Amino acid sequence: MVPIPAGSFLMGSPSSETGRDNDEGPQKSIEISAFWMAEHEVTFAEWDAFFKNMDVPQTKAIAVDAISRPTAQYIDLTWGMGRDAKQPSNSMSQSAAIMYCKWLYSQTGIFYRLPTEAEWEYACRAGTTTAYPFGDDPGALRDYAYFKDNSGDKFHKVAQLKPNAWGLYDMLGNLTEWTLDQYDDNTYKKLEDHAKDPVKDPGSRYPRVTRGGSYLAPAKESRCANRISSLADWNKRDPQVPKSRWWLTDGKSIGFRVVRPAVAPSKEAIEQFYVSYLK
Repeated sequence: MVPIPAGSFLMGSPSSETGRDNDEGPQKSIEISAFWMAEHEVTFAEWDAFFKNMDVPQTKAIAVDAISRPTAQYIDLTWGMGRDAKQPSNSMSQSAAIMYCKWLYSQTGIFYRLPTEAEWEYACRAGTTTAYPFGDDPGALRDYAYFKDNSGDKFHKVAQLKPNAWGLYDMLGNLTEWTLDQYDDNTYKKLEDHAKDPVKDPGSRYPRVTRGGSYLAPAKESRCANRISSLADWNKRDPQVPKSRWWLTDGKSIGFRVVRPAVAPSKEAIEQFYVSYLK
């Protein structure tokens, strides 16, 4: 886990930024409390400590008042790219990622969760104001990210390329990462300037916000400000009825990393958090 200092930043992108989408503005000044963030995406070694833990019941449904682990995959959701311990874990739903955080909490007593959208962008920028953490030239992206031009159409082991200025690897490229926020294309229009630790609370299962581009994405989708809404189509080929709450049959480029606040909420607030996101 890497310490991320408290501070403020300009969230979103200026209208002049190449590749910008309308949902990235208007830019707003946002204040962020200190937190810790995993230096890389959750790997298969980390995920399997949960997924293969026989002390945790394996269930098809997600019980908000309990800890359960995903049912077995009915097809190879690594899509032939391998399950090496240092490969980033992929194809998990947001609910599965949050259940992993809940399991971590049960094991350690430390509150883990996904980052908010604002926390994610703040950490990705690492004090910069440019399109990428290293500047505005997409030509240098291959030194920091596995994206469409250099990935060979597959994800790669974590922490192989350069980190950003705060020591975070693969914030762009490799796998697209879940955040906590419900997606709204007008989010920034509704945000107040100088809002502190904003998050759009969960509503319907879709859409939620993912960030960072992926190994399949072009450079313009691998910018700090780019927002990607989750889609029900990410699970369209799931033959189960009802469809899995754990796995994404068409979300092979989706992964996640965890954070922990510097100041933990109360036990009651933590428990309510997990209920609200796993309902």
